[in-house]
Amino acid sequence: MANLLIAFVLTLLAGLSTGLGAATAFFVKRVNTRLLSLCTGLSAGVMLYVSFVELLPSGVAEIQRGGWGERLASAWATLSFFLGILLIFLIDRLVPEEENPHETHAAAEYAPLQDAAASVPPEAQHHVAATERHNRGKLFRMGLFTALAITIHNFPEGLATFLAALENPRLGVAIAIAIALHNIPEGISVSVPIYYATGSRMRAFAWACLSGLAEPVGALVLWAVLAVVYGSAVFSPPPLLLGMISGGIAGIMVFISVDELLPASRAYGKGHDSLVGLVAGMAVMAVSLLLL
Repeated sequence: MANLLIAFVLTLLAGLSTGLGAATAFFVKRVNTRLLSLCTGLSAGVMLYVSFVELLPSGVAEIQRGGWGERLASAWATLSFFLGILLIFLIDRLVPEEENPHETHAAAEYAPLQDAAASVPPEAQHHVAATERHNRGKLFRMGLFTALAITIHNFPEGLATFLAALENPRLGVAIAIAIALHNIPEGISVSVPIYYATGSRMRAFAWACLSGLAEPVGALVLWAVLAVVYGSAVFSPPPLLLGMISGGIAGIMVFISVDELLPASRAYGKGHDSLVGLVAGMAVMAVSLLLL
C-alpha cells in the first residue's frame, strides 16, 4: 500500500510541473531558452540512461524470476520495448502538430504572454487568424479539442511514472524527476498556441495545468483497471507482466527522448547546450543509482 501512495504522489508532482512551466511563461520577465535547452537535455539524459541501464535489465531479470530462461526473457523484454515505442508513436501521430505539447516555439512567441503590448510575431499569425475566424462558441470547442489532444499525449507519461514507482519507488523518483524536468518547458509550449487561439492568458495557464493532470489521471485509470482485474486495491502482477512493463516504459522514454526532448533541446539552445544537458543527466542518474 505504501508503494501505491508513493506512486500516486510522484505521478501527481510530475504532472503539476507543467503548471510551473506555464507560470514561468507568464510571470518571469524573460524566458531563458538556454536554460530550457539544458533542462530538456538533462531530462533526455536521465531517461535514456535509466532506460538502457536500469529498466531493460531489470525487466529481463523480472521475467527470469517467473521461470523463463535468459534468452526468452530477453526476447519478451525486447518485444515490450518496441511495443512501448510503437504505442507512443501512434499516440504522437494522433496529436496535430500545432497542438502537440512537445512542439518547440521561437522565443519571440513567448513575448506577448509576458507583455500585452508586445507585437505578435509572424510565426504565431496563424493562431491569431484562427481566432478572428471563430466565434466564442467555436473557440471554446477548439480549446476542448486542444485539451483532449494534450491529454492523450501526456497519458503514457503518467503511466510510465506510476508503473515504475509502483514496482520500484527508488527508480520511480528518478523517472518522476525526469518527467517533471521535461514538463516545465512543455508547460510553456502548451501555453503558447492556446493563448494565441483564445487571447486569454488565464485560460492558457489553466489549460496547461489541466494538461499536466492527465498524468495522475492516467495513473488512476490504470490502477482502477488493475484493481478490478486482481480483485483488490493492493495487487502484485506476475513477473512476466512486470518485466514487460519495465521494457515498455523504457521504449516510451527512449522515444520521448529521441523524438521530442533532444530536438527541443537543440532548438532552444546554442552550441553544445543540449549535449551538456544530456551528459549531465546521464551523470546525475548514474551517481544516484550507485548511491542508492
